[in-house]
Amino acid sequence: MPEILRVQHLTKKFSEFVAVDDLSFTVNKGDVYGFLGQNGAGKSTTIRMLLSLITPTSGSINIFGEELAAKRSTILRQVGAIIEKPDLYLYLSAYENLSIFARMSGITVTKKILMDQLEMVGLAERAGSKVETFSQGMKQRLGIAVALVHNPGLIILDEPTNGLDPQGIADMRNLILHLSREGGKTIVVSSHLLSEIEIIANRILIIDKGKKVAEGEATALLDPSKTIVKITTADDGYATGQLQASAWANNLRQEKGIVLLMHKDDIPSVVAFLIERRVQVLAVTPQHSLENYFLSLTNQTGHVEAFSN
Repeated sequence: MPEILRVQHLTKKFSEFVAVDDLSFTVNKGDVYGFLGQNGAGKSTTIRMLLSLITPTSGSINIFGEELAAKRSTILRQVGAIIEKPDLYLYLSAYENLSIFARMSGITVTKKILMDQLEMVGLAERAGSKVETFSQGMKQRLGIAVALVHNPGLIILDEPTNGLDPQGIADMRNLILHLSREGGKTIVVSSHLLSEIEIIANRILIIDKGKKVAEGEATALLDPSKTIVKITTADDGYATGQLQASAWANNLRQEKGIVLLMHKDDIPSVVAFLIERRVQVLAVTPQHSLENYFLSLTNQTGHVEAFSN
């Protein structure tokens, strides 16, 4: 797939503090690219550099094959973005907001196009309502419509689910998936909600303290052969001894309780093994999710060797 975004050796220093440290990654056409990191990891700083809101200390950013520093105006006309909460005119209607932002983008659009945009984000029925009456989730969706009004080739969303309730988060997730699958958009999503990124992203970047610690296809990072399984028994000491003396010994990890690293398809076999040895199994908890990768990489504890990309 053609590259939409290429970042090379990007660094940003604020005095002596290094917020982003020699960061390189690529985003391909059609990607939903999940950009993950703990608070303070450097995600928002990186996104502000991608949008030319702050200047990198060093490194380069190419978007649509052009150097951002040299073609800033041309490139940014093809980018749509929301950084944290969208800035909207609360005393105006959703339709009026969208119309104003369309004119600010220097484009001429028909009423039908604007209404189609509001329909896409689920706000057509509230087109005439003042934004001050909207929930935070509705404001976020209107912000997406604003970001899309000029039909950009790249959409950048910084923490788009911040402050949303569970329904709002689900609505935002479904909207991002719709934009990707039906609209063919390339989307970069910065978030700390790991479970959401796991659902929507086809490629993932994880950073910690400004540095890249993992990047790759979501399917590769979420390898089913590297499932973490926590088993709770009535006598963990006895159960651990049985496992240590068996073919499962190499799967055991040195942790409190019984934790194994294994293929998810082998879970029934290890449970059957314990039951055959009269172990009372109380709970089996597979923990194969992006959160395990994220925590192992950013905390540098647990099963780091299992998550290398």
